Amino acid sequence: MWFDSHCHVTASKFDDDRSEVLERARKARVDTLMAIGSGYGIAGNAAAVDLAEKHANIYAAVGVHPHESHELDDENRAAIRDWLAQPKVMALGECGLDYHYMNSPRETQLAVFREQVSLARELDVPVVIHVRGDEPNAYDDLLEIWLERGEGQLTGVLHCYTGALPFALRALEHGFYVSFSGIVTFKRNDDLREVAAGLPLDRLMVETDAPFLAPEGHRGRRNEPAWVPRIGETLARLHNTSVEDVARITHRNARALFRINGTDAEVDAS
Repeated sequence: MWFDSHCHVTASKFDDDRSEVLERARKARVDTLMAIGSGYGIAGNAAAVDLAEKHANIYAAVGVHPHESHELDDENRAAIRDWLAQPKVMALGECGLDYHYMNSPRETQLAVFREQVSLARELDVPVVIHVRGDEPNAYDDLLEIWLERGEGQLTGVLHCYTGALPFALRALEHGFYVSFSGIVTFKRNDDLREVAAGLPLDRLMVETDAPFLAPEGHRGRRNEPAWVPRIGETLARLHNTSVEDVARITHRNARALFRINGTDAEVDAS
């Protein structure tokens, strides 16, 4: 079985056929989804919480995407705390820094990310990280805040990782997993495949980031959770192991990070 550790299945692009999308995921042996609420306005987190409450195999993460950092106010702060108290909400995020698009000012992003990491530390929840941009270096800024505000006590995942191997290895030392999306399957992305091959499989996760970033063979189409095995197939080749092992290990990793326990925690990937 597969765990799609990051998907936006409450996005409007799924409004016409969400039930069919979830059924296709089930048939593709994608048995667990992490629905990411941020990225569609802070108020949009509510939809992910609601979807998770309605489906046993769907969990939610809520937070402030760096693009919407400028939206954060006291009302939204209270809402995020309330959502994080819900039983199917397992993480804070996606949050972080994006110096590429700069949809929110850099200083606003930094301030909000500091606040989000402090909240995660206070509530002891894992964090889903979005990071993009080299000048100035968002990666260095992000890790500095992580260490300062997380106090070495937090765990998290670098979602849809596209950065360099040295940073990823540093991140592993400070409580992070690293998640790869369909980008790692793109024909001309040998550099990212080298990064994925250089990281230990027991710290990796897989995701679609649906509806974005459809993997090779589906590019140009709306992405969906049923295609997460395509990422796993690439990781299996890079690590010279079976697809079943990648499914089992990445599933276990996601459950460990998001603290999803119970009798269904032991997943047979065969």
